Amino acid sequence: MISRLLELFHASEGDSNVKIIILKGNGRAFCAGGDVTTIVRNICHGNSKWVADYPRQEFTLNYVMAIYSKPQVSILNGIVMRGGLSASVHGRFRVATEKSVCAMPETALGLVPDASYFYSRLPGFFGKYAGLTGARLDGVEMLACDLATHFVPSERLPYLEQALAKVNTSDPDVISAIISRFSNIPKLKAKSPYHKMKIIDHCFSRRTIEEIISSLENCEALNKKDEYWISSTIQSLKKASPTSLKISLKSIRDGRLQGVGSCLIREYRMACHVYRGEFSIDFFEGCRAILIDKDRNSKWEPSRLELITYDDVDRYFSKIDDEDWQDLKLPPRSNLPPYAIAKL
Repeated sequence: MISRLLELFHASEGDSNVKIIILKGNGRAFCAGGDVTTIVRNICHGNSKWVADYPRQEFTLNYVMAIYSKPQVSILNGIVMRGGLSASVHGRFRVATEKSVCAMPETALGLVPDASYFYSRLPGFFGKYAGLTGARLDGVEMLACDLATHFVPSERLPYLEQALAKVNTSDPDVISAIISRFSNIPKLKAKSPYHKMKIIDHCFSRRTIEEIISSLENCEALNKKDEYWISSTIQSLKKASPTSLKISLKSIRDGRLQGVGSCLIREYRMACHVYRGEFSIDFFEGCRAILIDKDRNSKWEPSRLELITYDDVDRYFSKIDDEDWQDLKLPPRSNLPPYAIAKL
């Protein structure tokens, strides 16, 4: 799918008949991400070239979407997880519905979310909360935190697509106005984590995972009204891979000061380190516990946050010591629209 999308994006770039790209899923999901168990099987069978090529193509596609000269409209009607979020958020327009559910639950799998560019730019410290806990957000929450640009009820989508199909311009203002005709701004649910921004900003602004958890525990003791939500957040962090948590925190923090290309190059290194299992096999253990055996009882190694040093974390950000391995090479930029230039 990634290879085919790259072909279509490249072919459409120079086609004057193509004004916009409309991307949508086929069924109950927009895209739930790549098949992680396939990655594990290829690693176990020694297919290291495929393991490096897969994230290389995926991250190249994300970059092409981010700098594309024509607006991309992603219709996020259903599940939008892992790679599905990356394949939409980098585009110009993201249309959520009441059926949208997005998340990057990578830390529970021993992975790292390839989301440091856009998670670092969410309001306050909401991106750190979402990235570290893997929290599931609905369509209204996606709109509130800017992961979506519009909210359109699912029954209006056929009419929206008909209107977009008639577009004869790449002017983003015109396209935005068309989508807005079918949009509304619904209210957040009473229990939405977006209502917990004061707690999130207070706790997830801390420098380390240990300090984040400690701050949440202090808030839990003092805040009976939000006790259940705080407790669930603490448990999500404690069940995740300690290594993934520490790497992800640094990645999202670094992403705030980097352009989209730099973020993707760094995330490619991190993904390759994780897949190669050089420093930790948490990825394989997370897949076993959640996707294969499904006992949801991951045995992480190291098992505790305090056993992971700054040097351990920094290794995931370094080039891979292998003469056959290369850094991610991104395609050249040309004819960039203003909204793409802003990402660089």
